[in-house]
Amino acid sequence: MNPTWLVTGAGGMLGADVVEALTRDGEQVAALGRGELDLTDPDAVAVAVRDLNPQVVINCAAWTAVDDAETHEPAALAVNGHAVRSLAAACGPRLLHVSTDYVFAGTGSEPYREDEATDPVNAYGRTKLAGERAVLAHGGTVVRTAWLYGAHGPNFARTMIRLAGSQDQVTVVDDQFGQPTWTADLAERLLQLGRTRHPGGIYHGTSQGRTSWHGFAQEIFRLLGADPDRVVPIPSARFPRPARRPANSVLGHDRWAAADLPPIRDWRAGLAAAWSSLNPVAQPASDR
Repeated sequence: MNPTWLVTGAGGMLGADVVEALTRDGEQVAALGRGELDLTDPDAVAVAVRDLNPQVVINCAAWTAVDDAETHEPAALAVNGHAVRSLAAACGPRLLHVSTDYVFAGTGSEPYREDEATDPVNAYGRTKLAGERAVLAHGGTVVRTAWLYGAHGPNFARTMIRLAGSQDQVTVVDDQFGQPTWTADLAERLLQLGRTRHPGGIYHGTSQGRTSWHGFAQEIFRLLGADPDRVVPIPSARFPRPARRPANSVLGHDRWAAADLPPIRDWRAGLAAAWSSLNPVAQPASDR
């Protein structure tokens, strides 16, 4: 029996949650990680899509090493751009492709609309934009996301939980703003899109609300029952990175109405719901 769903990048933090959600719902899914399918091989991609013939393809695969992309842009482009072009050509409108807030410069003060002009400020953003354009050219759907955290990989939330137990103070930048988004929330939204006859194009798959990395860390400390003041704010200039980061990664969610779906819930509600998977030994302080 051919699977209804094909998930590429199935071994990653988001891909694992997508596969778990599909399996839990009793769906037929082909879960392919890097070892099962080399997305940079156009012939292999074409054969896999032809033979499996899924109704929906969700691409969670990506080069996500943002800083490394600055010095390895051709390699990042091979995964985030050229490979996506091959997948889009094979899948057409069946493809749901996960992209990033980094396609924007991050210099604005308002949430970025789905139709706003793109202007990436680093190599990672440029390579992801190339993938977006390929998907849209073949009639597929792009879902941009940002500030992801989840149970299946290293991420900011799990790092803060660990540091809260080992350091008296933690310094975190307070001049970059975004929307922390639980991978399980995004996975459910991707499944909802795949199950509905939605208009193609671009959607923004981030939680509602807005905070800084510092504010995100403080909320994690609060849920741990730790003093949020142990999180010390610092400017980004004190923490230089090879790749420039957007100061404003807040995305607007107006286009969900076109698919008759609401935006993802507020980031605080998502974090509380995710808590047992992030920190299974403790309940949130507010629930004690």
